Amino acid sequence: MSFYWGETDAHPGGTVPQRMVIPISPHLVAMRGTEHRPSRCAALEGEVGRQVGCSIYPLRSSTCREFEAGTPACNAARAHYGLAEIEAETETETA
Repeated sequence: MSFYWGETDAHPGGTVPQRMVIPISPHLVAMRGTEHRPSRCAALEGEVGRQVGCSIYPLRSSTCREFEAGTPACNAARAHYGLAEIEAETETETA
């Protein structure tokens, strides 16, 4: 997924490390590693199916902040790696 280049640390107030992105258009960038298939984001650490995490979690882009566990997009990504679906958290579970 691409996001506005102003989210990179090359722009005042941006947080995503510029060294970890590639240009997609004059105004959009994407995380390195997501530009080809199979994709693996440059910020992803660990082994899929065992334990993974984002090395820049507090600095991540809006597209990553909007991605929620248990959604159809999440479960499609899990299925791609042969992982079982998970349910989305509800407000009562997180409160």
